[in-house]
Amino acid sequence: MNEEQKNSVTGEERAAVREGGSGERVMTNKMGTMPMNKLLLSMALPMMISMLVQALYNIVDSVFVSMINENALTAVSLAFPIQSLMIALSTGTGVGINAVLSRSLGEKNQENVNKAAENGVFLAIVSYILFLIIGLLIAKPFYLSQTKNEEIVSYGVTYLTIVCICSIGMFTQMTFEKLLQSTGRTMYTMVTQSIGAVINIIFDPILIFGLFGFPELGVAGAAAATVFGQAVAGTLAILFNVKVNKDIQLDFRKFRPDKMMIGKIYAVGVPSIIMQAIGSVMTYGMNLILIQFTSTATAVFGVYFKVQSFIFMPVFGLNNGMVPIVAYNYGAGSKKRVKHVTRLSITYAVSIMLIGLLVFQIFPDKLLAMFNASENMLAIGIPALRIISISFMFAGFCIVMGSVFQALGNGVYSLVVSVARQLIVLLPAAYLLSLTGNVNNVWWAFPIAELMSLSMTLFFYGRINRKIISKIGEPVLMPEE
Repeated sequence: MNEEQKNSVTGEERAAVREGGSGERVMTNKMGTMPMNKLLLSMALPMMISMLVQALYNIVDSVFVSMINENALTAVSLAFPIQSLMIALSTGTGVGINAVLSRSLGEKNQENVNKAAENGVFLAIVSYILFLIIGLLIAKPFYLSQTKNEEIVSYGVTYLTIVCICSIGMFTQMTFEKLLQSTGRTMYTMVTQSIGAVINIIFDPILIFGLFGFPELGVAGAAAATVFGQAVAGTLAILFNVKVNKDIQLDFRKFRPDKMMIGKIYAVGVPSIIMQAIGSVMTYGMNLILIQFTSTATAVFGVYFKVQSFIFMPVFGLNNGMVPIVAYNYGAGSKKRVKHVTRLSITYAVSIMLIGLLVFQIFPDKLLAMFNASENMLAIGIPALRIISISFMFAGFCIVMGSVFQALGNGVYSLVVSVARQLIVLLPAAYLLSLTGNVNNVWWAFPIAELMSLSMTLFFYGRINRKIISKIGEPVLMPEE
């Protein structure tokens, strides 16, 4: 069987493939047999659609909050660092689970597959307890460190407390969706995420403004709608794993945390967690810089993060579909398929980001108008969106390669790039540019930082290509040879 024939096998569960030089490998999963473009699209499109829906509900959430007043919008914007930290811990751990589990599937190690899943669920519970404590003890000091505006603090503490205390739904959803992704069942994650998002969108105006006999809860209603949607999505994700995910056999009757497996998960996941957590630090730092100009500048930054998610989320969805493919074929010893899926993912990601660049350059006023933007917000926001979006030209490539590094067990490369981009370059550049006294200059920190990120990513890709990718599937040379 030649390489072309290998890549054209379509029998999802019954294809035997011999990888040159690496010994007999029996490919029984579609990630090792299906034509690559079809495979990537089949796994990524559901994730891209569901994350687009998530991005939509993030935008809708802020749109309804902006109808209360600008202070409410600012309060929700200031909560983003903690929410981002929550997402960092859940998705970063999920990346570790995904990589370990998918590689174990490729290696036909069922015991490790089950251990990865069970310990992943355990880590989700531990993570929830951490944010329960944050919600109870940290919310008010966190807001007071950023602003003394009593209305913003009041709105913010209410919102953040609810989101943290009721975050069990989010951690459950993230973890069990990763289990589905790891085994190629991304269609089900599209269902869970979409239903959760739709519930959020429906209940946002109902709970914020007190429609259909419900009490008018304001900012608290926005938080309640969010956690309710997450809880429903998490419940569905559990049910799908129990009913249809036959590659994983979860059994907690004799479960004990496995230090070695947790170590493997976090060996991949911790760099991802730190990398995303750095985003929280960056956002917090930017909020402190911008609020020195005006709270409106902070609100603009919050709006940017909501709107840009509509561009970035599909790329992250693409990555979620790509990572298990890379990990599986790395475990199965298929260099050609690892390289093929990487090239395809870069092409799609860069294309999406270029479309986003055009939208931000041509329609910044329309984007801001969705959030009841005042003349002052438009004056700050239009140049902000146009300047920041220049970084989109380079971001698609960097995002995909960062996930490839993680899938191949070298998440530290992604971490180094992220630290350098956000802490070493972006924040210091933003601070120095803020000294000019013109808030419009601050936004140039983003393209500057992304250029640096591109150069570092290219350097690390060269290294990982030489040391890992080029050697996938090579035979182990014995002494007598």
